[in-house]
Amino acid sequence: MRDKKMKLKKLPIGISTLKEIIDEDYVYIDKTKIALDLIDSGKYYFLSRPRRFGKSLFLDTLRTIFDGNKEVFKDLYIYDKYEFKKYPIIYISFAAGDLKSKEEVLDKWDEILQFNEEALGVNCNSKVYDRRSFSRLIKEAYKKYNQKVVILVDEYDKPILDNIENTQVATEAREILKDFYSVIKGSDEYLKFVFITGVSKFSKVSLFSGLNNINDITLNPKYATICGYTQNDIERSFAKHLEGQDFDKIQNWYNGYKFLGVGVYNPFDILLFISNDFIYNNYWFSTATPTFLLKIIEKNNYFLPNLENIVKDEMMLNSFDVDYIELETLMWQTGYLTIYEHYETLKGMRYRLTIPNQEVSVSIMSSFANFLSKINNSELQQEGIYEALLASDFKKFEITFKSLFGSIPYNLFTKNKIYEYEGYYVSLFYAYLKALGVNLIGEDVTNKGRIDLTIKLDNIIYILEFKIDGTDPLKQIKDKKYHQKYLSENIPIYLVGIEFDTIDRNISKIEYEKVDLD
Repeated sequence: MRDKKMKLKKLPIGISTLKEIIDEDYVYIDKTKIALDLIDSGKYYFLSRPRRFGKSLFLDTLRTIFDGNKEVFKDLYIYDKYEFKKYPIIYISFAAGDLKSKEEVLDKWDEILQFNEEALGVNCNSKVYDRRSFSRLIKEAYKKYNQKVVILVDEYDKPILDNIENTQVATEAREILKDFYSVIKGSDEYLKFVFITGVSKFSKVSLFSGLNNINDITLNPKYATICGYTQNDIERSFAKHLEGQDFDKIQNWYNGYKFLGVGVYNPFDILLFISNDFIYNNYWFSTATPTFLLKIIEKNNYFLPNLENIVKDEMMLNSFDVDYIELETLMWQTGYLTIYEHYETLKGMRYRLTIPNQEVSVSIMSSFANFLSKINNSELQQEGIYEALLASDFKKFEITFKSLFGSIPYNLFTKNKIYEYEGYYVSLFYAYLKALGVNLIGEDVTNKGRIDLTIKLDNIIYILEFKIDGTDPLKQIKDKKYHQKYLSENIPIYLVGIEFDTIDRNISKIEYEKVDLD
């Protein structure tokens, strides 16, 4: 196995420099056709993609093109289709380090502008590096090289996202960035091409008010595969690396990110999956814990099964800002949700969101469950619930379920009132089972109403209703005949009513009934 791998092209893990990838014989998925189309079609572009999606590599591809380094592209699409010229390039990147104050953001701009002065060999005679220094840098570069200037911005929003839990600093960072980016609009006559990337999509009013001519290609189907690997890429460019592997399983685990076009893989997942001898793991997710999402869910008592039925318009998808943060919008922009369907209405386009793949589903739900319950090492209880469902063993189901909720630390309930909400218990149960990869439908719609949760196993269906303090959830399921939705599947159906006691803070009763299919 190891000798065979040595003969294959190397895996570009963590490498975002095109020349190094080409020169050192790493695998490279050719994106130069897209790059050429952008160069030929416009001037100002913005692209939002989740972290570790290959934005920096695409930006470096553009930088290499505009540097006039034709021989790097010898075997790539663009090689004989573009007249390579050398342009002065201003490269702005906030990718490295965390900026935790207004002063650190301003210091970073100083560093960026000084770096570009030295790289371009120009002197702006700046004692203080501010927006005027940026403006002079553009004009001096244009004057020295007698060519229009290219501006490439990587992780434009990171100074804001680094401080998203500190509204004051985040707002200050936003205003600093807004001030600098406004220079770009005023420098139009000196500019050849501008490309800005980041994770989030701030509204033009809040951050890009001076750049109202920018072309946002985030949801342009033509550029859906600008970052990431397609299924075709996986099966062709990585065919030898993945020889003998189950491509359907790989697709289920790691594909599924959609931007109104062909679905793509996060490159980081595939490269680590191959490098780690095909062990399925949460490679992308483990690089950053979404603590801010967790705090929003807890603060707003968010009902997690609602993640099954999210529909947004384009304004809501783009509504992220320091002063207004909506959970679903933030989850989409950061890659924990993706668009799986879009359709036109009288009021414009609508986008239906879902969790993209198995990796994200298992990982995010584990994080949600552990954060909401504050239980560590609950895997045995989770698996016990799943095993009980597989065997329709309701005695074991009740014992294990009670044990799970009984493990929640007492002080969790003394600090807030979340235990008084039926949705808390449903959300926690939903997250624990989703984290095991169980086919679970939250807020399952029928012609009689919504089922709290439907569990679909290979040979059994469970319809669950949750209530608190003395209600009768099983009666509701029976009265509304929720099971009729699944009669045509011709497998056993169980109706399960689960009641919680807010004083004991645990399950007080579980009742069930098997549907008579005769």
